[in-house]
Amino acid sequence: MTMFRLHRPARALLAAAGLSAVIAVTGCAPLVQPVVEDRGYIFDPSDLEKLQTGASKEQVRTVMGSPSTVSTVDGEAWYYISSRFETVMFYRPKEIERTVAAVYFDKSEAVQEVAYYGLEDGQIVNFVDRTTPTRGKELTILGQLFGNLGRFNNPGAGIPSVGTGDPNQRR
Repeated sequence: MTMFRLHRPARALLAAAGLSAVIAVTGCAPLVQPVVEDRGYIFDPSDLEKLQTGASKEQVRTVMGSPSTVSTVDGEAWYYISSRFETVMFYRPKEIERTVAAVYFDKSEAVQEVAYYGLEDGQIVNFVDRTTPTRGKELTILGQLFGNLGRFNNPGAGIPSVGTGDPNQRR
C-alpha cells in the first residue's frame, strides 16, 4: 500500500484553499454585535400625548421636563432631542435614529403647536469643527515642491553647516 504524498506547492495551495474556506464561512456570520446606546431625552409616548394646545410653559416643563435646547429667538420653541447610536468594534458611532419633539409657543407663552421630526427630516450640523481653516494661497503639491527650489541656494546665510570644526574637539 503506497501513501499518497503531496508536493510542497500542492500542500501550500491546499492549505490556502482551506483557510479561504474557513474565512468565507465565518465572514458571513456576524461575529461582533453592535453596541446600541440612547442619548438625550428618552421619549415616553404617554407624556407626549398629554401636551395640548394652549398649555403653559410650566405645564410642559412638568410633563416633559427641561428641554434639550431652547430656541435662540425669544425662547419661543423648546426642543426635546433623542438619538440612538450604533457602534461596531472600533469604528465611530453612527446615528441610526433621531427623534425631535418641538414645542412651539405663542407670544402669551402658551403651546401653539407640537411637531415631531426624525433623522430623515434634517441634516447633521457640526457645531464644533475640529479643523482650522488656513488663510493664504492654496498650493498644489507641485507648487509647494517647486516653490522651495530657490530658497536654499545661499550656504552662508547664517545657518551653520554640519561637519565644520575640529572633529577631535568635544563640546
